[in-house]
Amino acid sequence: MELNNLKSAPGARKARRRVGRGIGSGLGKTAGRGHKGQKSRAGGYHKVGFEGGQMPLQRRLPKRGFKSQKLKYNAEISLATLDQLGAAEVDLLSLKAAGLVPELAKVVKVIKTGEISRAVKLTGIGATAGAKAAIEAAGGSLAE
Repeated sequence: MELNNLKSAPGARKARRRVGRGIGSGLGKTAGRGHKGQKSRAGGYHKVGFEGGQMPLQRRLPKRGFKSQKLKYNAEISLATLDQLGAAEVDLLSLKAAGLVPELAKVVKVIKTGEISRAVKLTGIGATAGAKAAIEAAGGSLAE
């Protein structure tokens, strides 16, 4: 076998449909395009979403929603995760190193999900009112 002798399997290459070649072909005269109208003519078609001049659906419906690009710089961490971390002092860099917050994060806040049993000192990390109370009850502290 050589490269110049390679052939595709029989039936693998199907001849393309030749339209507009007389009655006998079965696709003569209108060539499968029906009668008249924009779609029957050469070069006659329209943009996606075009409705013949009628106000298109995407313009009839109201604009909704907004997603702030600043959200990607915010992160949150639960009390339970903070407890599992097991560090006495926690700051933004230690959370990033542990892989608990994304590298992009600039603002981190502790939320009250789960319990904390050990004393933890937080520096440069915010906390919700409930989380702050739980941390202080466990003997920890918050320094902004």
